[in-house]
Amino acid sequence: MTLIAIMAMMAIFAIMLLAVAPSVQHEIQREKELESIRRGEEIAEAIRQYVGFYRGAKLPESMDDLLEGLPQGTKKRMILRPSAATDPLSEDGKWRLIQPGPKEIAAFAKRVQTFNNGLLPDNRRGKDDPDGPHLDRYAVQILVNLNTGTEDETDSSDDEDFDVATDNQPFIGVSSQSRSKSVIAYYGIERHSNWIFTPLFRGYGTTVAGPSRGGSGSGSGFGSGSGSDSGIRPPIRPGSSPR
Repeated sequence: MTLIAIMAMMAIFAIMLLAVAPSVQHEIQREKELESIRRGEEIAEAIRQYVGFYRGAKLPESMDDLLEGLPQGTKKRMILRPSAATDPLSEDGKWRLIQPGPKEIAAFAKRVQTFNNGLLPDNRRGKDDPDGPHLDRYAVQILVNLNTGTEDETDSSDDEDFDVATDNQPFIGVSSQSRSKSVIAYYGIERHSNWIFTPLFRGYGTTVAGPSRGGSGSGSGFGSGSGSDSGIRPPIRPGSSPR
Protein backbone atom coordinates (compact mmCIF):
# COMPACT_ATOMS: atom_id res chain seq x y z
CA MET A 1 0.00 0.00 0.00
CA THR A 2 1.44 3.34 -1.03
CA LEU A 3 1.79 6.36 1.23
CA ILE A 4 -0.87 8.21 -0.77
CA ALA A 5 -3.35 5.36 -0.25
CA ILE A 6 -2.66 5.33 3.49
CA MET A 7 -3.18 9.09 3.71
CA ALA A 8 -6.43 8.79 1.75
CA MET A 9 -7.70 6.11 4.13
CA MET A 10 -6.77 8.27 7.14
CA ALA A 11 -8.63 11.22 5.63
CA ILE A 12 -11.75 9.08 5.07
CA PHE A 13 -11.52 7.79 8.64
CA ALA A 14 -11.23 11.35 10.00
CA ILE A 15 -14.30 12.42 8.01
CA MET A 16 -16.25 9.48 9.40
CA LEU A 17 -15.29 10.46 12.95
CA LEU A 18 -16.42 14.02 12.35
CA ALA A 19 -19.73 12.74 11.01
CA VAL A 20 -20.55 10.66 14.10
CA ALA A 21 -19.22 13.18 16.68
CA PRO A 22 -22.43 15.25 16.92
CA SER A 23 -24.61 12.17 17.52
CA VAL A 24 -22.19 10.90 20.18
CA GLN A 25 -22.23 14.29 21.92
CA HIS A 26 -26.03 14.36 21.67
CA GLU A 27 -26.27 10.94 23.35
CA ILE A 28 -23.84 11.94 26.12
CA GLN A 29 -25.86 15.08 26.84
CA ARG A 30 -29.11 13.11 26.82
CA GLU A 31 -27.74 10.64 29.39
CA LYS A 32 -26.57 13.51 31.63
CA GLU A 33 -30.03 15.05 31.47
CA LEU A 34 -31.75 11.76 32.25
CA GLU A 35 -29.47 11.32 35.25
CA SER A 36 -30.20 14.88 36.39
CA ILE A 37 -33.95 14.18 36.17
CA ARG A 38 -33.57 10.91 38.09
CA ARG A 39 -31.66 12.65 40.87
CA GLY A 40 -33.97 15.65 40.90
CA GLU A 41 -37.02 13.44 41.32
CA GLU A 42 -35.27 11.55 44.13
CA ILE A 43 -34.82 14.90 45.89
CA ALA A 44 -38.48 15.77 45.29
CA GLU A 45 -39.50 12.50 46.95
CA ALA A 46 -37.12 13.17 49.86
CA ILE A 47 -38.66 16.64 50.34
CA ARG A 48 -42.09 15.04 50.33
CA GLN A 49 -41.10 12.65 53.11
CA TYR A 50 -39.43 15.46 55.07
CA VAL A 51 -42.49 17.73 54.88
CA GLY A 52 -44.78 14.84 55.80
CA PHE A 53 -42.66 13.85 58.79
CA TYR A 54 -42.80 17.38 60.21
CA ARG A 55 -46.50 17.67 59.29
CA GLY A 56 -45.91 20.64 57.03
CA ALA A 57 -44.41 22.80 59.79
CA LYS A 58 -40.84 22.63 58.53
CA LEU A 59 -38.96 22.64 55.22
CA PRO A 60 -35.39 21.48 54.62
CA GLU A 61 -32.88 24.35 54.50
CA SER A 62 -29.96 22.54 52.93
CA MET A 63 -29.20 19.32 51.10
CA ASP A 64 -27.59 18.08 54.32
CA ASP A 65 -31.02 18.14 56.01
CA LEU A 66 -32.19 15.54 53.50
CA LEU A 67 -28.98 13.54 53.56
CA GLU A 68 -29.08 13.24 57.35
CA GLY A 69 -32.40 11.41 57.13
CA LEU A 70 -35.34 11.40 59.53
CA PRO A 71 -35.50 10.17 63.13
CA GLN A 72 -36.76 6.63 63.50
CA GLY A 73 -36.47 5.47 67.07
CA THR A 74 -32.84 5.73 68.09
CA LYS A 75 -31.66 5.68 64.49
CA LYS A 76 -32.09 7.68 61.30
CA ARG A 77 -34.11 6.65 58.26
CA MET A 78 -32.26 7.61 55.09
CA ILE A 79 -34.41 9.42 52.51
CA LEU A 80 -31.80 10.51 49.95
CA ARG A 81 -28.79 8.85 48.37
CA PRO A 82 -25.59 10.96 48.52
CA SER A 83 -25.16 10.80 44.74
CA ALA A 84 -28.54 12.51 44.23
CA ALA A 85 -27.28 15.59 46.06
CA THR A 86 -25.04 16.39 43.08
CA ASP A 87 -26.47 17.92 39.90
CA PRO A 88 -24.61 16.55 36.85
CA LEU A 89 -25.62 19.60 34.79
CA SER A 90 -24.33 22.35 37.10
CA GLU A 91 -20.66 23.32 36.86
CA ASP A 92 -20.12 23.12 40.63
CA GLY A 93 -22.50 20.17 41.05
CA LYS A 94 -24.79 22.11 43.41
CA TRP A 95 -28.54 22.25 43.05
CA ARG A 96 -30.33 25.60 43.11
CA LEU A 97 -32.79 25.65 46.02
CA ILE A 98 -36.30 26.80 45.11
CA GLN A 99 -38.23 28.67 47.79
CA PRO A 100 -41.94 27.96 48.34
CA GLY A 101 -42.94 31.43 47.06
CA PRO A 102 -45.11 31.73 43.94
CA LYS A 103 -42.64 33.41 41.58
CA GLU A 104 -40.88 30.40 40.08
CA ILE A 105 -43.15 27.61 41.26
CA ALA A 106 -46.22 29.27 39.71
CA ALA A 107 -44.50 29.52 36.32
CA PHE A 108 -43.51 25.85 36.55
CA ALA A 109 -47.03 24.84 37.64
CA LYS A 110 -48.42 26.68 34.63
CA ARG A 111 -46.17 24.68 32.31
CA VAL A 112 -47.21 21.43 34.00
CA GLN A 113 -50.83 22.44 33.53
CA THR A 114 -50.27 23.26 29.87
CA PHE A 115 -48.43 19.96 29.37
CA ASN A 116 -51.45 18.12 30.78
CA ASN A 117 -53.92 19.90 28.48
CA GLY A 118 -55.16 22.26 31.18
CA LEU A 119 -55.10 19.78 34.09
CA LEU A 120 -52.88 20.55 37.08
CA PRO A 121 -52.08 17.53 39.29
CA ASP A 122 -52.85 17.86 42.97
CA ASN A 123 -50.50 16.90 45.82
CA ARG A 124 -52.11 13.65 46.92
CA ARG A 125 -51.36 10.07 45.98
CA GLY A 126 -54.78 8.69 46.66
CA LYS A 127 -57.33 9.38 49.40
CA ASP A 128 -55.23 7.84 52.18
CA ASP A 129 -52.00 9.71 51.38
CA PRO A 130 -50.74 11.15 54.70
CA ASP A 131 -48.24 13.58 53.16
CA GLY A 132 -50.38 15.28 50.51
CA PRO A 133 -52.42 17.46 52.89
CA HIS A 134 -49.21 18.85 54.41
CA LEU A 135 -48.01 19.88 50.96
CA ASP A 136 -51.28 21.67 50.26
CA ARG A 137 -50.34 24.56 52.55
CA TYR A 138 -47.39 25.38 50.29
CA ALA A 139 -49.46 25.12 47.13
CA VAL A 140 -52.31 27.45 48.14
CA GLN A 141 -50.55 30.71 47.31
CA ILE A 142 -49.31 29.26 44.04
CA LEU A 143 -52.87 28.35 43.05
CA VAL A 144 -54.01 31.86 43.94
CA ASN A 145 -51.27 33.24 41.70
CA LEU A 146 -52.38 30.99 38.85
CA ASN A 147 -55.99 32.01 39.30
CA THR A 148 -55.41 35.76 39.46
CA GLY A 149 -52.43 36.14 37.14
CA THR A 150 -52.33 36.15 33.37
CA GLU A 151 -50.41 33.61 31.32
CA ASP A 152 -47.76 36.26 30.53
CA GLU A 153 -47.24 36.94 34.24
CA THR A 154 -46.81 33.28 35.17
CA ASP A 155 -44.37 32.76 32.29
CA SER A 156 -42.36 35.92 32.98
CA SER A 157 -39.58 34.14 34.89
CA ASP A 158 -38.23 32.67 31.64
CA ASP A 159 -36.55 35.93 30.72
CA GLU A 160 -35.51 37.05 34.19
CA ASP A 161 -32.28 36.43 36.07
CA PHE A 162 -32.71 34.18 39.07
CA ASP A 163 -30.95 34.14 42.40
CA VAL A 164 -28.72 31.14 42.97
CA ALA A 165 -29.05 29.86 46.53
CA THR A 166 -27.50 26.48 47.25
CA ASP A 167 -27.63 26.46 51.05
CA ASN A 168 -29.30 28.02 54.11
CA GLN A 169 -32.67 28.59 52.50
CA PRO A 170 -36.00 26.80 53.11
CA PHE A 171 -36.85 25.03 49.87
CA ILE A 172 -39.73 23.08 48.37
CA GLY A 173 -37.84 22.03 45.24
CA VAL A 174 -34.55 22.17 43.38
CA SER A 175 -33.43 23.15 39.91
CA SER A 176 -30.21 23.09 37.93
CA GLN A 177 -28.00 26.16 37.71
CA SER A 178 -27.46 25.38 34.02
CA ARG A 179 -29.28 27.76 31.68
CA SER A 180 -28.59 25.64 28.61
CA LYS A 181 -31.22 24.40 26.20
CA SER A 182 -31.98 20.75 26.80
CA VAL A 183 -32.07 17.70 24.57
CA ILE A 184 -34.92 16.19 26.58
CA ALA A 185 -38.23 17.95 27.20
CA TYR A 186 -39.32 17.68 30.85
CA TYR A 187 -43.01 18.57 31.12
CA GLY A 188 -42.49 20.05 27.66
CA ILE A 189 -39.78 22.38 29.04
CA GLU A 190 -36.54 22.58 27.08
CA ARG A 191 -34.26 24.58 29.38
CA HIS A 192 -32.42 23.06 32.36
CA SER A 193 -32.94 26.02 34.70
CA ASN A 194 -36.72 25.82 34.20
CA TRP A 195 -36.94 22.19 35.29
CA ILE A 196 -38.13 22.28 38.91
CA PHE A 197 -38.12 19.08 40.89
CA THR A 198 -40.70 19.43 43.64
CA PRO A 199 -43.26 17.21 45.36
CA LEU A 200 -45.93 19.82 44.59
CA PHE A 201 -48.40 18.96 41.82
CA ARG A 202 -47.26 15.35 41.53
CA GLY A 203 -50.42 13.68 42.85
CA TYR A 204 -52.83 11.34 41.11
CA GLY A 205 -55.82 13.68 41.02
CA THR A 206 -56.20 17.21 39.70
CA THR A 207 -56.69 20.67 41.13
CA VAL A 208 -58.92 23.46 39.90
CA ALA A 209 -56.45 26.17 38.97
CA GLY A 210 -55.55 28.79 36.43
CA PRO A 211 -57.31 31.67 34.71
CA SER A 212 -60.15 30.72 32.41
CA ARG A 213 -60.28 31.49 28.71
CA GLY A 214 -62.32 34.55 29.49
CA GLY A 215 -59.61 35.89 31.79
CA SER A 216 -61.46 35.57 35.10
CA GLY A 217 -60.34 33.31 37.94
CA SER A 218 -61.77 29.83 37.99
CA GLY A 219 -61.31 29.17 41.67
CA SER A 220 -58.91 26.76 43.26
CA GLY A 221 -59.05 23.52 45.14
CA PHE A 222 -57.27 20.26 45.83
CA GLY A 223 -58.21 16.74 44.93
CA SER A 224 -60.93 17.64 42.46
CA GLY A 225 -59.82 15.02 39.97
CA SER A 226 -59.63 11.28 40.38
CA GLY A 227 -56.79 8.80 40.21
CA SER A 228 -55.75 7.10 37.02
CA ASP A 229 -58.64 8.56 35.01
CA SER A 230 -57.53 12.15 35.61
CA GLY A 231 -55.48 12.33 32.40
CA ILE A 232 -52.21 13.23 34.15
CA ARG A 233 -49.18 12.43 32.01
CA PRO A 234 -45.65 11.47 33.11
CA PRO A 235 -43.14 14.36 32.85
CA ILE A 236 -41.28 12.67 29.99
CA ARG A 237 -43.58 11.20 27.39
CA PRO A 238 -42.66 7.66 26.25
CA GLY A 239 -40.59 7.77 23.10
CA SER A 240 -40.11 11.54 23.22
CA SER A 241 -36.78 11.72 25.02
CA PRO A 242 -34.41 11.42 22.03
CA ARG A 243 -34.70 14.28 19.59
